[in-house]
Amino acid sequence: MDLASTGALPRCDRWPRHDSRRARDPAVIRFLQPGWLLAVLPVLAVAGAYVWRQWRRRVVAVRFSNVELLRAIAPHGLGGRRHLSAGAALLSMLALVLGMARPAVDVEVPLERATVVLCIDVSLSMQATDVAPSRLAAAQEAATSFVGQVPAEYNVGLVSFAKTATVLVSPGKDRDAVHAAIHGLQLAEATATGEAVFTALDAIAAVPADGAGGSPPARILLLSDGYRTYGRPIEEAAAAAAAANVPVSTVAFGTDEGSVDIGGQLQRVPVDRQALASLAELTGGHFYEAASEDELRAVYADMGSSLGHRTQSREVWAWYVGAGLLFALTAAGSSLVWTSRLP
Repeated sequence: MDLASTGALPRCDRWPRHDSRRARDPAVIRFLQPGWLLAVLPVLAVAGAYVWRQWRRRVVAVRFSNVELLRAIAPHGLGGRRHLSAGAALLSMLALVLGMARPAVDVEVPLERATVVLCIDVSLSMQATDVAPSRLAAAQEAATSFVGQVPAEYNVGLVSFAKTATVLVSPGKDRDAVHAAIHGLQLAEATATGEAVFTALDAIAAVPADGAGGSPPARILLLSDGYRTYGRPIEEAAAAAAAANVPVSTVAFGTDEGSVDIGGQLQRVPVDRQALASLAELTGGHFYEAASEDELRAVYADMGSSLGHRTQSREVWAWYVGAGLLFALTAAGSSLVWTSRLP
């Protein structure tokens, strides 16, 4: 199986694009560490002390017995400008305190809901070595390559199945989790192919709506050697997938000469190509025996898009720190210009 080549992904728009537009509320600033707001009290105390000090100085000045002489001594006072440096310094301290409280605003970001779920057969027959180094190893390699090529904005989930089907990784953007789960697959008895499809459909249905309408566009890629030995019939699973408008593409691993040693007895494990091909055909998917990367790209190339919106907190403390720095520079500059000293 050659999955090493790369190429540009085709863009198709067969599926309708659902882009929910929710009315946005005015941005409201909230503080992630409101305890720091207590530091406003010392700043207010300093402001109060400054106002009191100015009032005291004015009272003392009025008591001067010869006001005309006072005006002659200082005919060109700074007037209201003398308060600019102090006011800017106080605003600088206030802005820095608010920045320490980690102000944040809630913003809506688009979230892609399109989903691909991988279903990998881990039944004992997958240990057959008619496909080197084994059917399971070949499936793991194919799955790893496939996941690496799926667009980063799509959700990818992973289901393993033997006697039961289990969601190992719920659909999401975390590719590392999917890769780790693929490499950690363990063999078990029986093959519940139908249950794998039902479990994948449940995982797709659980993808958050995030304000978008309808189900997300989705695909299932099932890698197996075919023979179902347990669980609901493949035909029933195919009908459920078709009703949900989720095509199931299948990849057959193995040959008719495959065999495995189970309990000390050598058992033949031929591939059930007919069952896998039928599952793909009934759901509108693709069936492959030896799939190249270009062929597997067709699994998701026409999937389209469905955008929801998720609310995230975005910290804006840098705005406050920047304002604090600007006020501090204003205080220092005005004081140097008018008094030749720093405040």
